[in-house]
Amino acid sequence: MNNAMTFEFDHLFILTDIGASEANRLSSFGLVEGASRIHRGQGTANRSFFFHNAMLELLWIHDPEEAKSEPIHLTRLWERSTNRNNGACPFGICLRPAKGSEDTVAFSSWAYRPPYLSETMSIAVGTNSDVLTEPMLFQISFGKRPDQYSAQKSQPLDHGVGFREITRVELVSPAANNPSPELQAVLDTNQVKLRIGTEYFVELGFDGEVQGQQVDFRPGLPLIISW
Repeated sequence: MNNAMTFEFDHLFILTDIGASEANRLSSFGLVEGASRIHRGQGTANRSFFFHNAMLELLWIHDPEEAKSEPIHLTRLWERSTNRNNGACPFGICLRPAKGSEDTVAFSSWAYRPPYLSETMSIAVGTNSDVLTEPMLFQISFGKRPDQYSAQKSQPLDHGVGFREITRVELVSPAANNPSPELQAVLDTNQVKLRIGTEYFVELGFDGEVQGQQVDFRPGLPLIISW
């Protein structure tokens, strides 16, 4: 079940302070920001950058009471955000099924139905959602490559730095030596890599990293970009 043909990397979120001013550094670097949104009823808001095959999302708690309400609190977004400088992993990793595999979920999961989705839709959230030392894992059956979005939902995909596709997602974590079965299942899809480090950060590689270039956005944002 778990192979690179069955699942695709959809997006990464990084939890930030309110307003995600860190997005301005990404814009100054040469990325073109796409649409932002408030997740009605979930208590979060975002700023996002879209590429041909995937998306990078900077996410923050917009409404603490909503984030702590039923059923939102089961995601542990509130705890993950408030403890992200105190041992909690600040990331979320979202997969989508490849075409023809829509009924397959990469990891054991529970059905999350946030208010901003229609009643017939849900998000599969990993049953390790209480493990705050790991990224929040989730899968959306309705996910698409941004270059396949409808005209109404299309986002800017042309960036000043020329990036087209995310070709490597590597999580660095102090807790990498003992992944949960859910996180191991994601690693087995070959969409995400994991290695041990003294702090949480993520490396995103673009377009095969053939130019051998790299920029480090730490400490303001736990992100390294290579291309």
